[in-house]
Amino acid sequence: MTLETTARVLRAEAAAMVAALRRVPDAEWSRPTRCAPWDVRGLLGHVHVVLGWLPPMLDDAAPPSPAVTAAGYYRPDGRFDPSTNARRVALGRDQAGEHRSPAQQLAAFDAHVVAVVARCLREPPDRVVRTRHGDAMLLADFLTTRVLEVAVHGLDLADALAAQPWLTAAAASHLRPLWLDDPTVPAALGWDGAQMLRKVTGRAGLEPAEAVALEAAGVRSLALG
Repeated sequence: MTLETTARVLRAEAAAMVAALRRVPDAEWSRPTRCAPWDVRGLLGHVHVVLGWLPPMLDDAAPPSPAVTAAGYYRPDGRFDPSTNARRVALGRDQAGEHRSPAQQLAAFDAHVVAVVARCLREPPDRVVRTRHGDAMLLADFLTTRVLEVAVHGLDLADALAAQPWLTAAAASHLRPLWLDDPTVPAALGWDGAQMLRKVTGRAGLEPAEAVALEAAGVRSLALG
């Protein structure tokens, strides 16, 4: 998809997260998530951090050409080693900031997303960036990885809060090509967008027949930590 479309999908998915979390009582923000050791507050802090990589990347000179796709970004290497994961956890906690109320944290996150998206939309459609892991990527492709971060952690937050998932149809459709070329597979298996995302990211188990169907469809595996 185009840079403009991807940026707007990201904005809409983040807005859905903010709207859902605004309804959560303050006492629930300390609930644990499957992304241990983060609680709800810490996991939102992590999502804030992963969007915050964008402005410094855009301040740097553009690489001459992209070398990695959105799917290629999620490959098993040092980006998921223990030291990197420990730093990831610490940054999420620091961003959450225990001195702030949940409302203040949400307001800061919402403003952050608006600013990041606006900055991206000022870039040319073929803008190339270099990630903190050294990957040269189209900005649109890197933004797709941010849509995935917001969407998949949105499911993690919804599960932690025993809430209905708020995954937008636009995000589910945008992300599906990361795993599948055939758009009919989820519907054939009776899955909605949230179920598809849960299944392919290991957040829900696969029945034997489902595993066979995904293998036959050529599902691609992504390393997500």
